[in-house]
Amino acid sequence: MPKVSLDMPQQIIEDLRKHVGDDRKYVSLADAIRTGCRKLLDQLDEIDARHGRIENE
Repeated sequence: MPKVSLDMPQQIIEDLRKHVGDDRKYVSLADAIRTGCRKLLDQLDEIDARHGRIENE
């Protein structure tokens, strides 16, 4: 799996860490970020479909 490096405001990291760990929604910070990216891409696909902009893959 490719690795991605990015800069992120500390406040966002702190907010995400509240949802990471045992008995929480995500097992790691990376898992939370991947899930957020997937959800964003799904939303963008839905918007594109509504506007007739879906590209054939």
